[in-house]
Amino acid sequence: MTPSVQEPSTSHEFVKQSSLYQEFLAEREEILKHKWLESERLGYDVGFERALLDWIRKHRECWRAARRQQSGVSGTASPFATSIGDKRTT
Repeated sequence: MTPSVQEPSTSHEFVKQSSLYQEFLAEREEILKHKWLESERLGYDVGFERALLDWIRKHRECWRAARRQQSGVSGTASPFATSIGDKRTT
C-alpha cells in the first residue's frame, strides 16, 4: 500500500477525533432536538434551517457557556467562538 492510499483514511479518522468536529456534532444534535421540540409544539415540521436559526438566536450562547463550564475550560475560547464581542484568544 502506498502512503497516499492510507492518507484519506488517516485524515478521516483525525477529523472524526478532533475537538472541533466533536463540538460540531454536539451542536448539531442540540439543533435537531430543538427542531423536534418546535415541530411538536407547532404541529408541523419546522425544517432544519428554521430550527437552526431559532436555536442560534435563543440558545446557542448559553449552550456554549454550559459546555465550556462542563469541560472545565471556561477561560479559553471555544472552537466556534465567532462573536465580535468575544475578547478571548486561542
